[in-house]
Amino acid sequence: MDRLQILGGIPLDGEVRISGAKNAALPILAATLLVDGLVRVGNVPHLQDVTTTNELLGRMGVSVTINERMGVEVDASSIREFVAPYDLVKTMRASILVLGPLLARFGRADVSLPGGCAIGARPVNIHVTGLQQMGADIKIENGYIKARASRLKGARLVLDTVTVTGTENLMMAATLASGTTVLENAAREPEVVDLANFLNTMGAKISGHGTDTITIEGVESLHGGSYEVLPDRIEAGTYLLAGAITRGRVMVKNVIPGHLDAVIAKLREAGGTVTLGDSTIAIDMRGRRPLSVDIRTAPYPAFPTDMQAQFAALNTIADGVGTVTETIFENRFMHMLEMRRLGAEIRLEGNTAIIRGVPQLTAAPVMATDLRASASLVLAGLVAEGRTEIERIYHIDRGYEALEEKMQSLGARIKRIPD
Repeated sequence: MDRLQILGGIPLDGEVRISGAKNAALPILAATLLVDGLVRVGNVPHLQDVTTTNELLGRMGVSVTINERMGVEVDASSIREFVAPYDLVKTMRASILVLGPLLARFGRADVSLPGGCAIGARPVNIHVTGLQQMGADIKIENGYIKARASRLKGARLVLDTVTVTGTENLMMAATLASGTTVLENAAREPEVVDLANFLNTMGAKISGHGTDTITIEGVESLHGGSYEVLPDRIEAGTYLLAGAITRGRVMVKNVIPGHLDAVIAKLREAGGTVTLGDSTIAIDMRGRRPLSVDIRTAPYPAFPTDMQAQFAALNTIADGVGTVTETIFENRFMHMLEMRRLGAEIRLEGNTAIIRGVPQLTAAPVMATDLRASASLVLAGLVAEGRTEIERIYHIDRGYEALEEKMQSLGARIKRIPD
């Protein structure tokens, strides 16, 4: 397997263009199954998870064409199969997102129970229960969710916990249901809003997205059209952290600054000078050692779990003691053990990591355990003295487009070593 090699100690300086959001592109591609006609989706990032999703659609018989301008054209009229097999689903939990669209439009879906990052159980019971309340007959047999329905019926669904994929799956299913569906305790993430905006562009009738109550008035069919995926706020946050941890200056372009309010607040608390434009954010930490910050993850608009690992990396070399508390996933601290190998002083107490900043990290071989953990190890490697090698970087390829090239454009000495 490929690995990354990083020679640390260089303050980053420059600008980087942010790609389309992985966590918006994947549900939107799944939602094309609902559409009767050709769909053009633009600003799609070139990532392994996107490739897997396109392969999954293609395996069903859906026509998928990649164009040269970061776009995907999808036409589901040729669909032959209604199965999401284990060999694809095991690599990417987002495959569960085809369940609602297949059931709503075609009346059947056999979807393998999902895999993906090893960061916790992430149960699918909310998806299943919601679809059952809409009239679906669902059995779980031989590791597959087997769902059938003549036509789903609108219902009032109160979600047990705030879940992004659960909200998305049920919202997609409700677009073609008879009657009105109300999702309460719905996720408010920008990616959920982007999916709703996409569906409305194709003829759905969804309101309340961006709040905790989403109302979907079912329609008979959706029509084709074009849509641009929103920018990736997590990628943007990661590059801003790269500027902060290296005591450099980085501007991210093609972003929506309002989507990063919680991250920007913590960067300022860490001592960075943050400047906002209409579609840009700049961090300047030149000549200053970052200050430790306390992080507590929670659903949007609070601090995102997908930025927790990156701020943990910042705290390892910051001035003071910072705590990182993870409330979303129960198994998302494996990167902390790897950062200890670089000399970080980290103590784990349940779902909280207590990190005392040290003046200098030192290079060591480390291993990525999940997508965002990979990013945190890259950040740590950027400031570690010597040459750090990161193994199992296929996680990075699932969520960061052209990471080495973008980091190199900012001055980082980073390269991919093929096996």
